[in-house]
Amino acid sequence: MSLSLPTGRLILGDIRSPARAAESLKAELEHCGIDADVNDGYGLAVVSVWTGLTVWSDGLIFWWRTGNWDARRGQAVYAWHAAEDLERVARRVALRYADLQKTHPVPAARAGAHRADPV
Repeated sequence: MSLSLPTGRLILGDIRSPARAAESLKAELEHCGIDADVNDGYGLAVVSVWTGLTVWSDGLIFWWRTGNWDARRGQAVYAWHAAEDLERVARRVALRYADLQKTHPVPAARAGAHRADPV
């Protein structure tokens, strides 16, 4: 009996590091005009996008809070997507980013603070 693996799926030899997956998402978000920061450690990586939008990765999937609350379970609702489909992950994160910008805009006093010209 032989084992045949489906094509197009991640297998053990293809597992990406969480940091590489997060850096790839950061680059894809930059194509959408979205700045982000990446931090990693303890087997996970985090892409910090906006207030209320932190995307986690274990190298295989990305997950982030949708902004909804499951009252029955008493916990936040998360969205997730396979890391192998970076373009779609970036699109989904960009949609959440756009929603959050409407509800959590940058205060006017801080809007250009990190982009000030050096003296």
